[in-house]
Amino acid sequence: MPHLSLNSPIGRLTIFEENGFITGLIWGGKAAEPGDATPLLRRAKREIGAYFAGKRHDFDLPIKPSGKPSEIRVWQAMAGIPYGETRTYGDIAKAVGVNARAVGRACSRNPIPILLPCHRVVGAHGLGGFSAPGGSDWKGKLLVLERALLL
Repeated sequence: MPHLSLNSPIGRLTIFEENGFITGLIWGGKAAEPGDATPLLRRAKREIGAYFAGKRHDFDLPIKPSGKPSEIRVWQAMAGIPYGETRTYGDIAKAVGVNARAVGRACSRNPIPILLPCHRVVGAHGLGGFSAPGGSDWKGKLLVLERALLL
C-alpha cells in the first residue's frame, strides 16, 4: 500500500493511500520506498504541513476510513467540527444516536486522526483520551494550535 512519512511537531506521521483515497494515518512508521509517494500522498503531506504551520484550517483530501457503520457515523460527525471548535462525546453521541462510550471507542479507532479530527472531541469535564503516543497532552497541543484551547 502506498505510504509516505513526514516529521511533524507531534512526531513522525505516516499517511496511507489506497485506490485514490487516504485510508490511514499512524504515529511513527517506516519511510516509503523511492517512488512510493503518489501525487495524493505528496498533496496530503503538504496539507498536513500547512496545518501544523497554522496556514491551513481544513483538508481537501479524499478520505475513506474503514470501520463499522456506527464508527463511520461518528467519524462523519467529527469531520463536521470546524477548526478551532470542540464538541463533547455527548454532543456527538446525541447527533448520531449512540452513547458517549461508543463515541470514545470510535475516536480511539479513528484510522485517520488529524484529518478526521478526533482531537476536537472532548469530555464534558476535561480533554478525554487521545491515540497519539503523547495522549491527551498532544490532544491539548493540537487544540492550542487551533486556538480551541488556551493554556
